Amino acid sequence: MTQIDRGTIDYKSELLRKAIHLCSLSIPVIYYFITKSTALKILIPITIVSLIIDVGRYYIPFLNRMVEKYFGFLLREHEKDSVKKNLNGATYVFISAVVGIILLPKILFITSFAVLIVSDIAAALFGRRFGKHKFLSKSLEGTLAFFVFGCFVVLLSPKIEYNLTEYLIGFFAVAVGAIVENISYGWADDNLTIPLSIGFTMWGLYLIFLPKVNLFLALGSY
Repeated sequence: MTQIDRGTIDYKSELLRKAIHLCSLSIPVIYYFITKSTALKILIPITIVSLIIDVGRYYIPFLNRMVEKYFGFLLREHEKDSVKKNLNGATYVFISAVVGIILLPKILFITSFAVLIVSDIAAALFGRRFGKHKFLSKSLEGTLAFFVFGCFVVLLSPKIEYNLTEYLIGFFAVAVGAIVENISYGWADDNLTIPLSIGFTMWGLYLIFLPKVNLFLALGSY
């Protein structure tokens, strides 16, 4: 969200929405200490419940009233569209986590998903408060905030060999994620496109520049 495109909820609600979003950082943190199978056993049921509630609210008036009463002020207009029946951001976060854990090596998922949470929050809050220069679909300020905070995540996230190449791979992938976050607006949910674009970019670069590194053995993926 930016001053150029201020979104459909006020800034105070945006802050609360992002505070809740920050709780999702627990997903990569917990996954660091558990196996892939255990993570999926936890996340798949949660995702199914979230999906049932999210879709069900469009068909069950009572459920819709409850969602509107307690969470309506946090939902964007497109998340309330009874014609298109869009999912909300929280459901996409859970779907993204499940898909990412299934498809990506553990070490890449942890970095890419942590960037999603931290950088998406930074892009939204900085963009809405300070965004004045349009860049692609959003603001330059928001996109730069995404990149800067994403680089901090890369500096702190686990590595395999902790060499310069791994950090440069992470920085480049964050730059890709920043562009994807910007252009995803209006046609795809960035909770899904950001971690997958970062994760697969990192994977490709590891194959090119560090081909001998076995990503699947890192952090005890299984």
